[in-house]
Amino acid sequence: MPSNARATHLTRRGLLATGGALGLGAALAACGGKDKAAEKPGGEGGAEKSGPWKFTDDRGVVAEAKSTPRNIVAFTGMAAALHDFGVEVKGVFGPTKTADGKPDVQAGDLDISKVKIIGNVWGEFNLEEYIKLQPEVLITDMWEKDALWYVPDESKDKILKLAPSVALWAADQSMPKVIQRHVELAESLGGDVESKKVTDSKARFEAAAARLRAAAKAKPEIKVLIGSASADLFYVSTPVRPTDTLYFKELGVNLVVPGKLDQGGWFEGLSWENVDKYKADIIMMDNRTSAIQPKDLASKPTWAQLPAVKAGQVIPRVTEPIYSYEKCAPLLEDLAKAIENAKKVA
Repeated sequence: MPSNARATHLTRRGLLATGGALGLGAALAACGGKDKAAEKPGGEGGAEKSGPWKFTDDRGVVAEAKSTPRNIVAFTGMAAALHDFGVEVKGVFGPTKTADGKPDVQAGDLDISKVKIIGNVWGEFNLEEYIKLQPEVLITDMWEKDALWYVPDESKDKILKLAPSVALWAADQSMPKVIQRHVELAESLGGDVESKKVTDSKARFEAAAARLRAAAKAKPEIKVLIGSASADLFYVSTPVRPTDTLYFKELGVNLVVPGKLDQGGWFEGLSWENVDKYKADIIMMDNRTSAIQPKDLASKPTWAQLPAVKAGQVIPRVTEPIYSYEKCAPLLEDLAKAIENAKKVA
């Protein structure tokens, strides 16, 4: 899982909020009694499809239904990617709404007023509200083999009995391959993946990749560190597992490789006294709401002394990308621009 997610989430698994007043038997009966004739695949934005539906996910699990699922419930970032490919969902779980009511960065272009939020933080998945949505498929990311992102372990068995599930890799695969799998899933659900919007976005993504490759080639000496901040630790992420950094590496970007990784092989945690262990000319900082942002690190004097910070060469990193061409193209463009404008400072 990305950056400091493991360190944060392992201590929070007891925060499950099921709200479950219904028994599992009643739940199964409720899910079996839906009127499919009046609904469109994927909600209002889906294209009508008939006949059996089948999709093999990245676990090798085959999800099947008698017809294309209409009532889709998905992890927020997955829902945002499907939206970009023309498929709408009924419910979401995962970071969706900030404390002030605005869309979380992981919500992308979702209209969060039109989806049912059944969980907004780690460990929160309201089983009763999930049942009310009469789910026909549950879709999420997978950062570790067979682990469904933001589906609580404590209620996973009950949740997975209610509808077929689909999990796509969000790690250990390069970004283009991961996007392509999202394209295939969206197409199976009735999305128009050949629309002008999608083809234009794909062309932009390919142009952005070429630009980043050229920038990295022109300035191979510029070293980029992938970071994330918490109150006690600064996390330096490995470029080996995340999909974005894998692709950056393939395109020739000179990335810092931490030497002492956590048990899962995701990051090295440094005390703030040792935050200067690795030299970097550009620092990409985790933009998730669960991480402390650079503007809020003034109380960390060692942070302010880092060469990249002094030089103003700190940029956001979308740690959990929305896997559409539309959302991934800017990630490549922003890093390319940063490298093009960077000075060697470390």
